[in-house]
This record gives sequence, structure tokens and C-alpha cells, in this order.
Amino acid sequence: MSQIEERAERAGPFTTRLTWRLADGGTAVWESRPARKRGLLTVRAEGEPESRSRTADRVSVGRLRRLNAIAAGAFTVGGALFALGAGVAQFGSAGRTGAWIYFAGGLFFNTGGYASLLQAVNAPRRDAGAGSPAAERWRWWSYEPGRIDWLSTFVLFVGTLVFGINLLSSLLQGLSVQQVNRLVWAPDMVGCILFLISGHLALLEVCHGRPGIRPRELGWWIVAVNQLGSVLFMLSALAAFTRPATGSPVNIDIANWGTLAGALCFSIGGVVQFFERPQA
Repeated sequence: MSQIEERAERAGPFTTRLTWRLADGGTAVWESRPARKRGLLTVRAEGEPESRSRTADRVSVGRLRRLNAIAAGAFTVGGALFALGAGVAQFGSAGRTGAWIYFAGGLFFNTGGYASLLQAVNAPRRDAGAGSPAAERWRWWSYEPGRIDWLSTFVLFVGTLVFGINLLSSLLQGLSVQQVNRLVWAPDMVGCILFLISGHLALLEVCHGRPGIRPRELGWWIVAVNQLGSVLFMLSALAAFTRPATGSPVNIDIANWGTLAGALCFSIGGVVQFFERPQA
């Protein structure tokens, strides 16, 4: 069926919302995040004043629900473990307990990051003529840097992997100050930067351009809370730099409290994400 594309809204080079006319005279609206998270298109038939949502096929909906549950659960647990690790570091006795708790939390963050990427990879694609999202074959990987949802989730996943280097290195014993900064602090900083980039792309996606405030949209709240967590992680990383002259962090209290608060943001975001799923 033929279509006439009416309008494309963009965030830089990325298309985040498309509006086009259907063959039956109605209009359809595709938005990147609702399509990826809930498998939805918005359709308004010719002559109807109200729009209605059109959901993807059952296969796509099932995939999205499962992946959303995995990602939400992983970030909820991972954030809680990071908060616990920061609490142990701040209030507990000296030892490796906090480092192992962080490491376990990092594994959950890895899982959440990859599940989020899979959600973008396997998101139903729009069927322009029919005005409904259409399923594609299941894939474990794709390379689609021209899609803002793919790029945001890919950067997030890479960030979790870089954090893994930081967490593994923190388990090593007898490191010099230079080694601590190179093997522990530097990957921490890179991971924080990647998280911030991913969060910024997610804000551009949900706001269809310049970041703004959209309190009525659940997706915006999830992205905003997670981005706040990324900012707090960055403050924590800056405070955790080990000064060569003294062999001590810049400010251990800020490092621990920043990690704890940032981790709670991701845990809260994970809980809220459970509700951003396709309808059964």
C-alpha cells in the first residue's frame, strides 16, 4: 500500500517520531520509545477526533515484556547491591566485602544493559501501509548506529562492561597509587561518561529533540531518574581519584554517598520500568 509521509521529528540526525497518512485516509504516528518499549503505534482513522493505540503482534509483545522484566529486574537488583556496597564502604569495617558486593551488582548491570540493547534490536518495526508494528526475526545483535534507541542502549551496555573492568580491578591486592588510578579510577570515569552519553541520547529520544520536562510521560521519569543517577556516579568518580601526594581519595565521603545515591536512582528507575511494558 502507498503512503505519504507528512512529518519527521528529529533529534539531530536521528528520527524520533514519524507521522504519515494511511491508505484508508487515516494517520499513524510512530514514536521511537513507545514502539521499542511497548510495541505501540498511535492511529487515528479518517473523521475520528480521537487517536487510539495499535499494538504489535503477540510474538513481539511477548518478547518486549520478557526483555523489559529482565532489564527492570536487573537494574533494580544491581542498583540495590551498589547502594549496599557503598553503605558497607562508608559504615562497615575495612575489607573486601564491599568490593565483592559491587562486583555482584555489576553483573546485574551488565545483564540489564544487554537486555535493554536486545529490546532495541528486536523492537517491532512499523508497517507503514497497515499502520501497525510488525515483528521481525529474533536477533542477538545488530549494528544500527543510525537509530537513537539502538545507540543509546549500546552505549549503556558498553558502559556496564567498562564498569566491569573497574570492579574486577578493585578486587586486586597491593596496587600502587598509579595502578589504582589507571586500573580502577580510569575505567570508572569512562563508564560514567558513557552512562551520561546514553542518558542524554535517551532524553533526546523521549523529548524528540532538545531535552525538556515531560512529567506526564512515564518514559521521561525513568530516563530522568537514571540520568540523575549517572550524574551522581560521575561526582562519586571524581571524588574517588587517589591523589599521588597523599595516597588517599579526594573525598571518600562524597565518593561513597554519591555512589549510594546514584545506585538508588537506578534501582528506583528499574522499579518504575516494570510498568513501561506492553499491555497483555
